[in-house]
Amino acid sequence: MERTTLEQFRKDILETGKYETPPERMASSRAKNCAWTTFRFTLGVSKVFPLCALYEPFGKLDTEKWAHFCFSTVQTAEALGMKVQLEGWENRKKISGPVMYLCNHMSTVETILLPPVLLAYGPFNVVVKASLSHLPFLEKAAAHMGLVPVGRVSPREDLVNTMRIGVERMAAGTSFLIFPQGSREKVFSRKMYSSIGAKIAEKAGVPIIPLAVDTRCQPTREKGLLAKVFKDFGPVDTSRDIRLACCEPIMPAKAKAMHEAAFDAMASKLESWGMSVER
Repeated sequence: MERTTLEQFRKDILETGKYETPPERMASSRAKNCAWTTFRFTLGVSKVFPLCALYEPFGKLDTEKWAHFCFSTVQTAEALGMKVQLEGWENRKKISGPVMYLCNHMSTVETILLPPVLLAYGPFNVVVKASLSHLPFLEKAAAHMGLVPVGRVSPREDLVNTMRIGVERMAAGTSFLIFPQGSREKVFSRKMYSSIGAKIAEKAGVPIIPLAVDTRCQPTREKGLLAKVFKDFGPVDTSRDIRLACCEPIMPAKAKAMHEAAFDAMASKLESWGMSVER
C-alpha cells in the first residue's frame, strides 16, 4: 500500500480545497476493532510527543518536523482502513494574514491532526491544557512550537494571559487556534462554548475561521482500569472516518456577533454530519 505524504496531502488541500483518502493509499479493508488496533492507532497519533522531546534538545525541532510528526495521524488512520476527509479549505485562501481558528473539541486526535493542515497557511499558535505541555522533556518543545498552556486553577488569570498573548502574536503575524469548548465533549453545546476566541479576534482585528471536526474514531476513555492512565486514548472504532471542515470566514466585528456566527457555522456543519449539537 502506498502511503500518503504530507506534500501530497498539502498539494490537494491548497489546490482543490479538499482531500479524501485515495483507495490506493488506504488498507483494502478496515482493521478489526480490538486492543491491537487501538494500540496501533494510538502509537501513530501519540508518537509526536517523544519525537519532539527527542529533537528539541539538539536544536533539530522546527515547525516542519512537527508537521511531519503529526502527519502520522493521517497515515495511521489510512493504514487501518479509515478515510480522512477535508473540505472547505478554499475558504482559508480567501484570507491573507493571521486569523483566529475556532474548532470543536472531541478527542486528542484533532489536536495532532490540525498542525500539518494549518501550517500550510502560515505559522499558528494553539491554546492547550497545561498538563500537556508539562509532560517530561516536552515543556521546551511545547513552548518552541507555540503551544500556550492554560491551567484550570485560576481561570481569570488564564483568560487575561491568553488574551494578551493572542493579541500580541497575531499582531506579529501568527494565527491562533482555540478550542472554545475548553474540554473534550461528545456534544457541541452552546453552554460549553467560550467567547474568548471571539474577544481576542475583535481586539486583534482579525477574522475568525470556524473549523468543524469529527474524530469519533477515538473518543476519550471514560471508564475502566485504563481510564486513569490512558484517558486521552480510548478504544478505536475503525468504522468512523476522520473529517475536518473549514467554514466561511467571519470578518472582524463585535465579539458577540462573531461568537454567535462561529458557533452557528460549526453547529450547522456538525449537524450535516449527523452529530449531536445543543443550540
